[in-house]
Amino acid sequence: MSQQDDHPRVDQADLRWCHRSVQGVSRTFALTVDVLDEPMSSYICLGYLVCRIADTIEDASHISSETQAELLETYDAALDPENEIDAATFASAVEPHLPTGELDDDWTVVRNAPRVLRTFGGLPDEVQRAIIPPARELVQGMTTFVDRYSDTGGLRIQTREELEEYCYYAAGTVGNLITNLLTRGSVASERRQQLYETAEEFGLLLQLVNVSKDVYDDYTDEDNIYLPAEWLADEDVPQDQLVNPEHEAGAATVVRRTASLAGSFLDDAETYLETIPLRDGNTLEAWAIPFLLAVGTLRELLSRPEDALSETDVKISREEVFAVVEEMSGTTDRDVLNRLRTRIAEEPYHRRPTSAD
Repeated sequence: MSQQDDHPRVDQADLRWCHRSVQGVSRTFALTVDVLDEPMSSYICLGYLVCRIADTIEDASHISSETQAELLETYDAALDPENEIDAATFASAVEPHLPTGELDDDWTVVRNAPRVLRTFGGLPDEVQRAIIPPARELVQGMTTFVDRYSDTGGLRIQTREELEEYCYYAAGTVGNLITNLLTRGSVASERRQQLYETAEEFGLLLQLVNVSKDVYDDYTDEDNIYLPAEWLADEDVPQDQLVNPEHEAGAATVVRRTASLAGSFLDDAETYLETIPLRDGNTLEAWAIPFLLAVGTLRELLSRPEDALSETDVKISREEVFAVVEEMSGTTDRDVLNRLRTRIAEEPYHRRPTSAD
């Protein structure tokens, strides 16, 4: 079925632009959108871009905390169907604060917020009602954190509890957004309950993996520190010196501790994947791929946590990504999840035993 048939109220040029934009702002979510079928592919694409606009504002180290909070509040109002503030008002407010020079993919999406929200507004009403509440909760949560750390410039997470609170707003809300979409219509009450009991954990897993692997970039590019100050203090590492080579051993211990916290959500995330309905274009591979790639990233983090503290970067190889995507392509067999999770946790998935092994 074509996008035209699935989304008759949506301008097709706008919709194609939104799909291209996801490719630029997130390789992981682009993979997900690519392996979803319509109409879910466009539902998730638009839902993600709606959230990504707020995330870009929250990460903007060149904008003062006070202005970030004001922009986020304006954007939240633009998402509220009952508010007179619209996307054009937000776009006008953000225009003076766009980075100078050629805009990257993230800021291009921010500048085109009216186009994103116009396209989103063409989706079925029930789809908009599924997406708007968790998206607004994400925006409001980010506003809370920007306000909380307005005196420090960037975020400086203090405790494990605060880290989990931040990750809930950044990604647990997205887990609920996905679940709202997947549970529209008739879903058995027991299944619905299982989904909502594990949706946030699925989001927390993915966000905590990002927090663990992106320590260097988060600090140097965005002036944000998510490793809890209390955990760094346990290792005698001043929070604002966590990427100083002098403190590498202690900071690496905290990276490993954060990665281990991420790993504590693997079981619930797997349960979520075993429970999601496969309808309206939803596919198992769309969510299994980021889950399994997170398992592989945790494997690398736990073996070399110090790489997260420098430009070395922590990531799994393209070969492993391709192997995981190929393995999951088109499958509806949920029984493979645990087998693949176990294997990927032990070694890169593209490695096949040979006669030399």
